[in-house]
Amino acid sequence: MTEAAHRILLTGFEPFDKDSVNPSWEVARALDGELIADGVVHAVQLPCVFGAAMMVLDEALARLQPSLIISLGLAGGRSEITPERVAINIDDARIPDNAGHQPVDQSVVRDAPAAYFSTLPIKAMVRHLRDAGIPASVSNTAGTFVCNHVFYALMHRLSRRAGPGVRGGFIHIPALPQQAARQPGMASMALETQIQGIRTAIHTAMTVQQDLQEHAGQLH
Repeated sequence: MTEAAHRILLTGFEPFDKDSVNPSWEVARALDGELIADGVVHAVQLPCVFGAAMMVLDEALARLQPSLIISLGLAGGRSEITPERVAINIDDARIPDNAGHQPVDQSVVRDAPAAYFSTLPIKAMVRHLRDAGIPASVSNTAGTFVCNHVFYALMHRLSRRAGPGVRGGFIHIPALPQQAARQPGMASMALETQIQGIRTAIHTAMTVQQDLQEHAGQLH
């Protein structure tokens, strides 16, 4: 195999909220080392801790110098793979993180913009996922927990230091069936489907330069 031209940083989180598994890390590590559209995936696990997650992300960015960064996180109430549109500059935790921190109405980055938009082709991702038979939709809120914290930190860093052509963003994925089995009524998606979905999303991000200009409801 010839050496890939690009490095793809794919992050997932450790388990949190007394759970024993986090699908975001299971998907990321399943794709670690895979060649997708002239890029090799490098999986990195982030702690589910405010501040510490940002530090691990910074180390990975400095070490890998990736041309594509996608962070994954669990959205337990969702039934679809949902690329996020926007990150907001607020930490407001409904539960403590894994270190017991529970910030309320604090900035992710002090004296920084209120929000950043993803630079991923999120609507093209949704179109390609649906074409592959995988439920997907664009999300307009990444919440205010550690997922949004990482998403905002990533986009802030890319706005200041990224080289030309570097893209980044965040994708929320559903719970796994074994998680849903412990919480009746919770939506879920099989791990293999999630892996295929993120593989498709990465391929789209690597190959589609101009996102679709369609209303999100028209993506069929």
